[in-house]
Amino acid sequence: MTRTRGWATTWTLLRLAMAAVTIAAIVAQLTKSIGTAIELGRDVATTIANFFSFFTILSNAAAAVVLAWIALWYLFQGRRRGMDAEPHGLAVALACVSTYMIITGIVYNTLLRGIELPQGSAPIPWSNEVLHLIGPIFLLLDVFLGPLRRALPWRSLWAVVAFPIVWVIYTMIRGPLVINPVSGDPFWYPYPFLNPNNAGGWLSVVFYVIGIAAAIVAVGALVVWWGRRRGAAAGASDGAVAAASVPSSVVPD
Repeated sequence: MTRTRGWATTWTLLRLAMAAVTIAAIVAQLTKSIGTAIELGRDVATTIANFFSFFTILSNAAAAVVLAWIALWYLFQGRRRGMDAEPHGLAVALACVSTYMIITGIVYNTLLRGIELPQGSAPIPWSNEVLHLIGPIFLLLDVFLGPLRRALPWRSLWAVVAFPIVWVIYTMIRGPLVINPVSGDPFWYPYPFLNPNNAGGWLSVVFYVIGIAAAIVAVGALVVWWGRRRGAAAGASDGAVAAASVPSSVVPD
């Protein structure tokens, strides 16, 4: 079913819809955060910088871009040319955002959902569910149901883990340099388990970083493995495409 043109078109339209809903959720939450900062006299520039320092926001924004990108590619190129797999770069980007969104859903719903937030920091309910539940579930389904998946090489995992590593480094360097616009503390971290000033200190932070890093590698490996399985079954691997592009006269017997 997932290899038919009808399914590809249907899922493509769902990808476009999910991208639009995700962007709407981000914009709505950002608008609320800025409005609250102005109303309560908080630093607006810091509020905006903090907003785009959340892994959730970055992963959702990236997912929206990639979903829209792959949808437009299929509608304007893939479908017309009868291509059986997305381009390599697009396939890698999709594997990355799929991993990040699945991790976002797991971490939020296991570690953060029940945490009480400071006054004026509560998210918009529908936006919160889109960014932390609906989006992650859609990207998980996309791994298994999305059409034209390419069989990526295992080295693609390096691309998957690159962004989380950079984000953690950025977060830990920036944290003690920012004054929390909500509490006035001389530090700001997007998630409590990354704050070394909380109970447990750095030991707790290291524990969570290692645990989440292992989860990212595991989920990324699952995404790549399943894509390889589906892509190989459809003959849509990088190797197959490369072999197909070589004239038969130069392909060894």
